[in-house]
Amino acid sequence: LAFGPLGDDAMLSPRVAPATIGLGLLEAVPEATILALADPADADGDGVSGRPNRVAGEVGGGIALGRFGWKANQPSLRRQNAAAALGDIGLTSTLFPDENCAAPQDACRAAKSGGAPELSDAFLDKLTLYTRLLAVPRQRGADAEPVRHGEQLFRAAGCAACHMPTLVTGAHPLAELAGQVIHPFTDLLLHDMGEGLADGRPDFAATGREWRTAPLWGLGLVETVNGHTYFLHDGRARNLAEAILWHGGEAEAARERFRALPRGDREALLAFLRSL
Repeated sequence: LAFGPLGDDAMLSPRVAPATIGLGLLEAVPEATILALADPADADGDGVSGRPNRVAGEVGGGIALGRFGWKANQPSLRRQNAAAALGDIGLTSTLFPDENCAAPQDACRAAKSGGAPELSDAFLDKLTLYTRLLAVPRQRGADAEPVRHGEQLFRAAGCAACHMPTLVTGAHPLAELAGQVIHPFTDLLLHDMGEGLADGRPDFAATGREWRTAPLWGLGLVETVNGHTYFLHDGRARNLAEAILWHGGEAEAARERFRALPRGDREALLAFLRSL
């Protein structure tokens, strides 16, 4: 606001940084697998109609399948990293060569540059390798009765319709990522989550009510790693139960099934989530 008031058409949407584990595995899931999970017209009548986001490709100005970000607005980890370098800390790269300076920011444009580009391709490649290989923690207490029962309830409530428990990665130059059976609990698709979670901010094909299904692996370690239990895109949910209860739109039926469970069953379902 130092450069004047925001225009009437300004769109604001707070964000919590998403987890960075398992990103290389998600990148290695074949596009055909993700598209096969899409059901934009809800042809099977289950009330869930996930669809892919189509976004700017990494090079050449083409269109690619979005995978990363709260609205699946980035197609690859390399582009995700380069976009974050520019948007968060102002570092240019060969993917984003122009300084991140708005029209009135004369001082920004006049500031000394760290080079052209400031982030070399070699550095970006190393950063991308690091983010590709950040491992996923093992599930804890998987054989405990409450956890097993909670997983059954998770599936019965319909949560697994979007939070797809199992995917298989395809061919990849890194052996650690190729041909892996993974359990990310996401379909990487966009879903209408209702007016309660809407931010009114479209992003490529994603509308202001649509969000990419967030992966759930590592969910139970959020408090250990981050020191808090704030969930959803803007951290509004103070715990996992609140996060579920904010679900609407395509997830409304699953939310209501969770709400209607006896207290012991709700606790079992939450125990399952905390085990991930």
